[in-house]
Formats: sequence, C-alpha cells, structure tokens
Amino acid sequence: MAETPENKSKSESNEAGNTPTQSVVRDPIGYWRTNLTVILSLLSIWAIVSYGCSILFIEQLNEITIGKIPLGFWFAQQGSIYVFVVLIFVYALLMDRFDKKYGVEE
Repeated sequence: MAETPENKSKSESNEAGNTPTQSVVRDPIGYWRTNLTVILSLLSIWAIVSYGCSILFIEQLNEITIGKIPLGFWFAQQGSIYVFVVLIFVYALLMDRFDKKYGVEE
C-alpha cells in the first residue's frame, strides 16, 4: 500500500507510542504541581468556610441575620454547601485553563 500523508502521520505517531488522539503533557511535573496547588487551595477555602464559619466564628456571625435566621446557623446549614458547589465550578474553570496551558485540553 502506498504511503499517504495520513498513513505517514499515523505511522509516525504510532512509532512514538502515541495514538493521534492521545495528548502528551509538555511538563508533567509542573502540571501536577499546579493541579495539587489548586486542589489544596480550594480545599483550604472549603475547610475554612465549613469549620470556621459554622463552628469557630458562629458567635460573631450570629450577630448578623438574614431575615430572622442568624448568619452562623445559615452557614452551618447551607452556606458551606453553596461554597462547595461554587468551588467545583472554580476548579473546572481553572483546570480548563491549565489543561490548555500544558497541552492536555480535551
């Protein structure tokens, strides 16, 4: 069979051990360092909101009310869940940027 440009690129990519659809991370150590930094930062924010606002700072937050509900109670019941959902979206947006930066976007 004659070698066409399509066959040639397929054979070259297969010789390297990569399929044409498989992406290679340009800097795998930097990518995972960035990924872990983002994860630890977002988990720290979630822990501060979950434990800090609903347990440690409850007296100060209860001085503020939303309607007739103290803010400390609101954070303990719903606020940390809302923050967690927002952090999920933030993580997805940040990782899309970093995936493009390191050449592993989908």
